[in-house]
Amino acid sequence: MEISAQLVKELRDQTGVGMMDCKKALQECAGDLNAAVDWLRQKGLAKAAKKAGRDTGEGVIAHKLAQDGSVAVLVEVMCETDFVSRGEQFQNYAKSVVDLVFEKKPADHATLLALTQDGLNNQIATLGENMSIGRHIILAAPSPGLLGCYIHSNGKIGVLVSLACGKPENAGKPALLELAKNLSMQVAAANPAALNKESLDPDLVERERAVYRQKTLDEGKPPAMVEKIVDGRINKFYQEVCLLDQAYIRDDKLRIREVVDACAKECGDSIVVQGFTRLRLGEKDSEQ
Repeated sequence: MEISAQLVKELRDQTGVGMMDCKKALQECAGDLNAAVDWLRQKGLAKAAKKAGRDTGEGVIAHKLAQDGSVAVLVEVMCETDFVSRGEQFQNYAKSVVDLVFEKKPADHATLLALTQDGLNNQIATLGENMSIGRHIILAAPSPGLLGCYIHSNGKIGVLVSLACGKPENAGKPALLELAKNLSMQVAAANPAALNKESLDPDLVERERAVYRQKTLDEGKPPAMVEKIVDGRINKFYQEVCLLDQAYIRDDKLRIREVVDACAKECGDSIVVQGFTRLRLGEKDSEQ
């Protein structure tokens, strides 16, 4: 049967699929628009399967933070090319995924995939690239307290920071909200390995000690002074990899613990940084 250009355009607007595929779908379905949508979805599933082995190294860390800072979500949504990842359709899809995770709160990756598989296959068919849903983080704020969230400008790094305070009324104060945001930016930029030296992996610290010890001996330092020198170098190591000991990126004369203490004094409250999560697109594990 003859298919009008207007009907083809309408199907294309609904699905985002190419004009020729839309025309073929309408011909196969005798001009029935809804049936043609389903026909394209069926073919889309086949296309998605063919693309499933292709690498998904681009994408975004999608995010959502409750208005009161009580719950936050990060989701890794991936595709093949940077060109597609910057497109409006992919960006809208990533937002829909994080909205779904925020609403449904899937307990594990398998549950997340079950919730998103149909929509993902449709996007693969429409955009013509393999896509995948990676890690997701759902974090609730301490009570009382709040969460900070920051997404690096290219969308490749997402950070959540958890702050506890002593007084519930302080959780919404501008000073505390600003601190949460700034600490999230700190984690994104400085990539700390742990919150403080107590939470560092002891094996990592011992390896560093061994390196510094040998380096100090190679420098010809007196054996009696070696351990003292090593201790000094380990303290500098802590300042590089522990969030609370790091120099503040906005004022390197201050340490993060000093920034937190200053905010606590301003609010007349106790403030404790409970932890952080940092997701970088494509990494195997999050850093906490």
